[in-house]
Amino acid sequence: MDLENKNVALVTGSTGGLGTAICIRLANDGYRVVANYNNEEKAAAWKIKMKGLGYDFDMYQGDVSDYDAVEKMIGKVEREIGGIDILVNNAGITRDGAFRKMTPSNWDAVLKTNLYSVFNCTRNVINQMIEREFGRVINISSVNGQRGQFGQANYSAAKAGMHGFTKTLAMEVARKGITVNTISPGYIGTDMVMAVAEEIRNKIVAEIPIGRLGGTEEIAHLVSFLASKEASFITGANYAINGGQHVY
Repeated sequence: MDLENKNVALVTGSTGGLGTAICIRLANDGYRVVANYNNEEKAAAWKIKMKGLGYDFDMYQGDVSDYDAVEKMIGKVEREIGGIDILVNNAGITRDGAFRKMTPSNWDAVLKTNLYSVFNCTRNVINQMIEREFGRVINISSVNGQRGQFGQANYSAAKAGMHGFTKTLAMEVARKGITVNTISPGYIGTDMVMAVAEEIRNKIVAEIPIGRLGGTEEIAHLVSFLASKEASFITGANYAINGGQHVY
């Protein structure tokens, strides 16, 4: 298939463990993947690594917490590649700490990167999706947005807010061929989680009924399904994928 004829998928926060798995899976599915990043040095190393695995992703820099930066980035993607058909809002950070000690800067950083980014990116693609009468918006939330977590008032608030956004936008664009869904992963074996002390990591695993961390490829598989044309009757949903750690 020619690149010009492929549906375009934009993945934010692409250079992290989960973003990498999503980019690879969507590329394997036949999408032309646009990998968003913010850190130039990390992105350069990531691009070399991906090329070594046989993937030459289109890469676009943009701070997703900044509306103007996102507007410029997406405008550039549309001019150089084409309209975005699949948007995966994956970018996220943590700034953990007990709420009584939480600083305004740590609150703002997490809300802007994890929640404002969803508005910034989606707002800049939604009208084009409406015009084409097709689109997929997939928001990567967290189990801790569903159940809460000590020390994560900022993170849990942002991740819960993502699904509130999902539900309303899904209703607004349902008749336009666009679906909007949330995925709420539990603890996944990313570099960040694997860097946690083994003793603490073992305690986390002990709380998961399946008895292990999730795999990044398992989340990417769910993204792949929700991005497909076969998932056109699913919208406004929140998919828990946490090994039974939180059931409701």
